[in-house]
Amino acid sequence: PRAPRFQVTCAAKAETVKKVSDIVIKQLALPEGSTVTGESKFSALGADSLDTVEIVMGLEEEFGISVEEESAQSITTVQEAADLIDKLLETKSA
Repeated sequence: PRAPRFQVTCAAKAETVKKVSDIVIKQLALPEGSTVTGESKFSALGADSLDTVEIVMGLEEEFGISVEEESAQSITTVQEAADLIDKLLETKSA
């Protein structure tokens, strides 16, 4: 049994993290039942730089946002993607 890990609360809404996880699973064609969490690193899931670009494009389409290339290149985890999306959505609605 694993010891409970320290849980970090973050800016992104749980539903955003869930949507990002779903898109990552779809884009990477991960097996059904794959667990993708906020802490999941794209590289650990087998994503290369092209996969990451496709993930970002999928996120842009899903959320109706535009991610700048510099921001897109800095995203390495599901959580970072979700945080960026929530930030962009807030900016868009302001």
